[in-house]
Amino acid sequence: MIKKYENLLKQIAGKKAKSEKFKKHNLPKERKFGKGLHVCRRCGRRGTGIIRKYELNYCRQCMREVARKLGFEKYN
Repeated sequence: MIKKYENLLKQIAGKKAKSEKFKKHNLPKERKFGKGLHVCRRCGRRGTGIIRKYELNYCRQCMREVARKLGFEKYN
């Protein structure tokens, strides 16, 4: 989302009035709580499936790929 916002700002950089209006009304809001606050540290996914235990902050897909390197073992 931030990338889209930055790209749009580049496009309207020459138009002062338009860019000021855009900044005023389209700033991405800062998340204080909820699913959108937590982000995967590897791929940047937000929302569901974030493993926060032990402050890992990986989404479930990245956790499957990185688990062996972190020392997790599958017992069944």
